[in-house]
Amino acid sequence: MADILTPALGESVTEATIGKWTKKAGDPVKKDEVLVELETDKVSLEVVSPADGTLAEIKAADGETVTPGAVLGVVSEGATAAPAAPKAEAPKAEAPKSEPAAAAPAVAAPDEAASGEAVSIMTPTMGESVAEGSMGTWLKKSGDTVAKDELLVEIETDKVAVEVSAPAAGVLTIAAEAGSTVTPGQQIGSISASGGAAAPAPAAPAAPAPSANAGSAQIKSDAPHLSPAVQRVVSENNLDPKAIEATGPKGNITKGDALNAINAAPKAAAPAAAAPAATPRADQPREERVKMTRLRQTIARRLKESQNTAAQLTTFNEVDMTNVMALRTQYKDVFEKRHGVKLGFMSFFTRAVVQALHEIPAVNAEIDGTDIIYKNHYDIGIAVGTEKGLVVPVLRDADQLSLAGIEKGIAALGKAARDGALTLENLQGGTFTITNGGTYGSLMSTPILNAPQSGILGMHNIVQRPMAVNGEVVIRPMMYLALSYDHRIVDGKEAVTFLVRVKELLEDPARALLDL
Repeated sequence: MADILTPALGESVTEATIGKWTKKAGDPVKKDEVLVELETDKVSLEVVSPADGTLAEIKAADGETVTPGAVLGVVSEGATAAPAAPKAEAPKAEAPKSEPAAAAPAVAAPDEAASGEAVSIMTPTMGESVAEGSMGTWLKKSGDTVAKDELLVEIETDKVAVEVSAPAAGVLTIAAEAGSTVTPGQQIGSISASGGAAAPAPAAPAAPAPSANAGSAQIKSDAPHLSPAVQRVVSENNLDPKAIEATGPKGNITKGDALNAINAAPKAAAPAAAAPAATPRADQPREERVKMTRLRQTIARRLKESQNTAAQLTTFNEVDMTNVMALRTQYKDVFEKRHGVKLGFMSFFTRAVVQALHEIPAVNAEIDGTDIIYKNHYDIGIAVGTEKGLVVPVLRDADQLSLAGIEKGIAALGKAARDGALTLENLQGGTFTITNGGTYGSLMSTPILNAPQSGILGMHNIVQRPMAVNGEVVIRPMMYLALSYDHRIVDGKEAVTFLVRVKELLEDPARALLDL
């Protein structure tokens, strides 16, 4: 007998939820075959069979919560594994028979039966630490003829959308419907690839029949070359796909190409924008139900868990940005020329936060059960807003970086977040977080802790306000600061002292630069 154990779940991850078992008790299994998927607040993990045999018992059912090392089930080893081989191969023997039926509408059905083999369409690798994705809308139906390298479907993960193209010409059979969850290496469809099947491919141009419709048919005629995300941008902005410069692989139009086309012709888009305004409201649905993306589900769950766990409290202050802005204005051109990166406000805030954390270590600590873990490293999370939601990549060892190093690090993390190229390593291990709602115009907010951290600093919009300085009323660029903290570990005195220290270092930036 071999136990199926819950693996290590990653730093600071203490539990996981059972996803869906791929086998039932009594089913034969092979060693390293995926049996169940565990979902944590950071990533999904696959658990494989430890040996050949039979899945004797499932001890943790779908939806249950488990901890690292917990027994999920038991595999009985031995001769019972033998029947697994014939069962696994049975579908291969039947596949050629079922495919002619699927190909029946196509002219190439007789040739398919003669040729026999089908080419599988597999879920591609979706990036490091990405264990699953959701199927988008197929651009073809089962039984349709497809050309080699023709775009078929887009798979959405919590970090990036992956396009899947036809590996060969032939007749398509779909195995994973839109909305279903798939894992890397899973078969999502097949193509009956033979000389006969390829012949109908030229018939695709015969589809001009739909182009008898009005202007919207133009977008449909180019649809095989557009991913669902690109189609959405094109249709919502009344773009002509033929006029968009394509930079993607195999000459495909990327979402970035479509967005660039919008920005490149604002004047041309203006008249077109007037047309939708005349559309009666009755033509549009009053409500639309859309399934949350995996990233949005994770964000929602983690934020609620943070509120339920920590004793969160927020303290406020305001900072006069006059000196920081003057320093930035004076040296920004020389700084960019010397270091190849723009001088922003985030480097000043990061430097001030790190120095304040040195002085108030409780804000850089976390609670683990009945223990307090004080961190002697300063890995600062920088909240980044993307199209799919908020992510918090981590700037490592910020206390060792210069202002230029901080700006370069933040720029690289921001680009990776927007491109969907962040790895699990980029998102783990932060000790404190900075979030800048001011970029969106926020005047005041109470940020939520990024568990298990004990502090998060909220920056806000810089507003010219009248201030009393040395008995006179003067106009100064002011910013409200908000520090949310876990009152279980950080006392009010420490929180206020921390925020006052950040204020002092920003109002007199020379202090931070001189470590005073």
